[in-house]
Amino acid sequence: MSSVGHVEDAALPASQLIYAARTTVSALHRDPRALWPEHARKLYDHLVALYGGDDPLPTLAAAWIARQRSANTQKSYARGFRVFEEFAREHGAYPLRVTFPLADTFRMHLETAPTWVRVKGGPRGEMIRTGPPYSDASRANALSASSSFFAYLDVVSDTPLKNPFDAVRRPVIDPDYSPTPGYTEQEWTKLLVTARDHHRIRAYRKRAYALLLMLYTCCLRVDSLLTAKVEHLGDDQGHHVIKVKVKGGSWKNKPIPPIAWAALQDYLDGRTTGWLFCTASGGQLDEPAVWHLTDSLAKRAGLTPRGPHGVKGDAVTHALAKPDARPDKIQRWADHKDSRTTQRYNRRKELLDDSPGYALGADLAGALTHDPS
Repeated sequence: MSSVGHVEDAALPASQLIYAARTTVSALHRDPRALWPEHARKLYDHLVALYGGDDPLPTLAAAWIARQRSANTQKSYARGFRVFEEFAREHGAYPLRVTFPLADTFRMHLETAPTWVRVKGGPRGEMIRTGPPYSDASRANALSASSSFFAYLDVVSDTPLKNPFDAVRRPVIDPDYSPTPGYTEQEWTKLLVTARDHHRIRAYRKRAYALLLMLYTCCLRVDSLLTAKVEHLGDDQGHHVIKVKVKGGSWKNKPIPPIAWAALQDYLDGRTTGWLFCTASGGQLDEPAVWHLTDSLAKRAGLTPRGPHGVKGDAVTHALAKPDARPDKIQRWADHKDSRTTQRYNRRKELLDDSPGYALGADLAGALTHDPS
């Protein structure tokens, strides 16, 4: 049985949409797919290998990914969609024809299905489904991605389409909880010293030190920093600044504190073009490399390993803990549109340091110590 490649079996009420997806790009003088971002192209190639180039699904799915504002969302949604597509295909369903019963079954499937993990000692890229079930966040992402895809189909179609994921329950995610362990300011100092003086590869010390300082003191997302170029550095009103694309797709000048600027200039060593943080050959440094960097430095410093996405949370938390902290200024510095997003970092700290249980426990300890019985 072949559940892929049969377009006639996958006809949607929005037949004109399907026709357009398959034929429009071939009717143009220049193929617009050449302009698709990385994760859209990768998803397209993956789906073409399964469904063939004449099927509308690869073009529709990749165009939907290309429409997302940030590279991080593109990557996340592409990953979630591949989980959904695999599930539909294994159940003999064509993704464009999925209805609510199967969409809801996908929700239940995610709660128990083992995840893909690399085969230890096997060929590079070999994977096997023996990992733990999907986390709440991963399940929420896969369901959100699938719903977003069908919402996109409704937008581009001339015929209204019912989103089969509209009524599917999503995992409840507590916005005030993060599994990422936070570092204290003292631990951050230890991590930075390790990057500057004790990185295993001496040639990478300046880059590692400057990268961590830029993430922390400029309160940047890692994807924003890695897409910046040396040409984005400049001066504005007496401040050294970097022009970065923040969440939502807008550009913003971020001031660079002196300590970070000095480390950055030491690392650049006069270089005036190219990716701000690059590989030895001048290519763009990618997120997996930064994840490996932060993990290896943490282990070397004797700290809990963690990825780069927790850096911004640490920066906001530490800034909010200062005696003269101005939440409104910190909100703008963190590029948060909603003040509640900024305050979540503050509440995370309060849930630990300011727990009333400490005072109750201290009173009990004193009472028990002086209990004559």
